[in-house]
Amino acid sequence: MRDAVGRLKRRAEFLRVAASRRKWAAPGLILQAAEAVLPDAAEAALPDDLAIRVGFTCSKKVGNAVERNRAKRRLREVARAVLGAEAAPSHDYVLIGRPETLRRPFALLLQDLRTALKRVGALRAADASKQATPDAEER
Repeated sequence: MRDAVGRLKRRAEFLRVAASRRKWAAPGLILQAAEAVLPDAAEAALPDDLAIRVGFTCSKKVGNAVERNRAKRRLREVARAVLGAEAAPSHDYVLIGRPETLRRPFALLLQDLRTALKRVGALRAADASKQATPDAEER
C-alpha cells in the first residue's frame, strides 16, 4: 500500500477541484475529483506515490469545531486506508464531511469512499477498463 499521499492546502486548489464538477455524494462523505495540474518538470520529479493529493473540509453544518475536527480525522483515516491503493494516480481529491460522517460505522465510510471513487471514474481498476473499452464514457 502506498503511504505517501500529498495534501491540498490552498483555497485555490480546493476551488480548482470543485470547478471540475466531478463529484459523488455518499451518505458518509462527498468526494470531488480532478486531474492534477502539475508543471512538466514537477510531474517528472514526482514519483507515482505523490501523484495523488487530497484535501479535507467540513462546513459548520457538520457541527461545532470539535465535531468538525473529529469528522476530518475520520476522513483522513479513510483516505489513508483507501486512496493510496485504490485511487487513480495524477488526480486531486477533496473529501467533504457530512453530519453522518460522525455517526457512520468506519467500514461503511470505507465502502462510501470506494463507491464514490468508482462513480467519479477515479478508481484504479476503472482506469484499466477505460483503456480497454474507449466507449465506456458513453454508457
